[in-house]
Amino acid sequence: QAHLEESGGGSVQAGDSLTLSCVVSGGMFSRYAMGWFRQASGTEREFVSTISWSSASIKYADSVKGRFTTYRDNDKNTVYLQMNNLQPEDTAVYYCASTLLWSDSEKEYDYWGQGTKVTVSS
Repeated sequence: QAHLEESGGGSVQAGDSLTLSCVVSGGMFSRYAMGWFRQASGTEREFVSTISWSSASIKYADSVKGRFTTYRDNDKNTVYLQMNNLQPEDTAVYYCASTLLWSDSEKEYDYWGQGTKVTVSS
């Protein structure tokens, strides 16, 4: 059973950047596709990005395309979400998740982290 732990959240100003990290233990990280999702207060969790085990396939939500970049280091069992030009609407709890299927649907993800909060002020 995999354990996922996110870090790197915080409070920033609009236009700033943050990089989130997600370390995976207890599983075969190099076999997993990894996803990032977020949930703003009072809303449903939404897809942000997903990266295949080999990094050959990456997909982003339209709302973050061109501003966010996801990448992974299989030697470090870590996936990252680099977030540039953050906006107040990016304020949310960000979750990483793992799946054996490359997917933008949270229903396909088996293991989840506890989340890390990102707050963007205007």
